[in-house]
Amino acid sequence: MIPTPSGVRVWLAVGHTDMRRGMNSLALQVQQTLGRDPHCGDLYVFRGRRADLVKIIWHDGIGMSLYAKRLERGRFIWPSPADGCLQISGSQLAYMLDGIDWRNPQRTFRPELAG
Repeated sequence: MIPTPSGVRVWLAVGHTDMRRGMNSLALQVQQTLGRDPHCGDLYVFRGRRADLVKIIWHDGIGMSLYAKRLERGRFIWPSPADGCLQISGSQLAYMLDGIDWRNPQRTFRPELAG
């Protein structure tokens, strides 16, 4: 799991991104395409065309980090294509990284009652 500090803002880059890009070119995309500062401490999440890979860049005040996660089965749930970015919460990001629909998380099992 990516260590997300409480209160950090998470931005999804809407649409798909070339996953051959590295940290510097993704930071440049944040500046030029999204119009945001990649060094402000926010997390920026990018998804590939096949929807099974995401990359996250984050500047923690000391340096830039690049995280990547690929799902073995399934696809990451992503908003429909539009311009710009969409802000989500840290808990929604955690759901998404676990392959759960972050827009409407539901329990998929029935807990046993102790008795």
